[in-house]
Amino acid sequence: MGIYGAINAAISGLTAQSRALENISGNVANSQTVGFKRLDTTFSEMVAGSGGGTQAKQQSGTTAATSRATNTVAGPIVQAQVDTYMAINGPGYFVVTQASDVVDGKTTFADTQYYTRAGDFERDQYGYLVNSSGYYLKGFPLDPLTGNAIGDAPSVIQIDDKPMPSKATTEMTYQANLPTFPKTNRAVAAGNTPGSQYLQTGGSTSITTTSDITVADQQAFVDSSISGGSKTIYDANGAPVSVSLRWAQTSANTWNLYYNTGETAPATATAWSLVGEVDFTASGVMNTLTPSAPNTASATSFTIANLTVGGVNAGNVELSFDNGSLTQFNDDAGIVSSLDIQQNGYPAGQVVSLSIDEAGRITASYSNNQQRAVYEIPIATFQAEQNLRRVDGAAFAATPTSGEPKFGEGGAVLANNLESSNSDIATEFSKLIITQQAYSANSKVITSSDKMLTDALNMIR
Repeated sequence: MGIYGAINAAISGLTAQSRALENISGNVANSQTVGFKRLDTTFSEMVAGSGGGTQAKQQSGTTAATSRATNTVAGPIVQAQVDTYMAINGPGYFVVTQASDVVDGKTTFADTQYYTRAGDFERDQYGYLVNSSGYYLKGFPLDPLTGNAIGDAPSVIQIDDKPMPSKATTEMTYQANLPTFPKTNRAVAAGNTPGSQYLQTGGSTSITTTSDITVADQQAFVDSSISGGSKTIYDANGAPVSVSLRWAQTSANTWNLYYNTGETAPATATAWSLVGEVDFTASGVMNTLTPSAPNTASATSFTIANLTVGGVNAGNVELSFDNGSLTQFNDDAGIVSSLDIQQNGYPAGQVVSLSIDEAGRITASYSNNQQRAVYEIPIATFQAEQNLRRVDGAAFAATPTSGEPKFGEGGAVLANNLESSNSDIATEFSKLIITQQAYSANSKVITSSDKMLTDALNMIR
């Protein structure tokens, strides 16, 4: 190789170490960048000739430096306080894109798709999830009825402030135990209305009512019955309707159920509307339901026709006693116990928060206490992810050698977490010292070679 070969080798060494220093510098600069993947440096020998095919004549060649990706090396995952921050525990990348323009207040997006592990996404003023590098998260919208993903290709996620529509109550579920001996403020009412009769047997008063209770008889009815609880339901417009229920025992194992209509005048108006009769066996198990027209009944439920309170018509509402939820057992207090009333309606609501589960499903919580899964975040994996092309913002683009993205094989999504840079300052400083020494050594080779050339030239003078 000779002196000139030594100089060439040293120059290649300087070039290679400069490349290594460049990578180290970038790694140090991005040691706090979310989702950053460091670049290591690989050195390769470049042999100038075969040396005549013999070991004795072979010579050390020059060197070349190439960058080596660390895409498969995960950075530390740290907790974060933002609900929409997320990290991937395992392989894969978030699918993102960039905004291309804003037209008439609407954001348009580029066709190019990118991939990143920088999960510091936050909801912007338009409802898009954008990370600190300006990449917009993509996902699959979910069918509100089935919860299944819609479409084959992910689209930009947008969770705007459009309210969730109200839902009218169609069903109430009722769980309670009615006391065998209710404690009431019973009194015999004067001037009973047709269809109702208060009976006094021995020292107690029972009420046997086969029709609605008028405003005039309301107090006597309340004194002769016990509260069955109340529940707010919703009409078709989302207006709240407070439904109060009362139970009146008509015989040892028979009860009539009423709801309050909210009417206070005139005296002949219906104050408590009869839903129907419930009969129990001697062992306290619900036996039969007999509706009061126009209501209907099944084996385990009443359907209240045009349930109306205070002039607000909530429509037909099913009152269900499924799975033995209504019983009659002794209760020392003489009141309805173990009471639980649920209903399936709700008013309109606005998005108040978002949560993300490990499967990447985004659930929106609304001001009406409802929740709805709205998007599924796909995690893209690649056959050769080391061959992804780096782009600005800790992101990557697919290449022919990386392969096309695949979905369904990625890691779990960890909400309230972020993946930090996989660049370690201590390690980079160690590499920096080695690189600096190697650079100095190569420069020393050039200095020594130059001196040897000078000595050789001086020999002929």
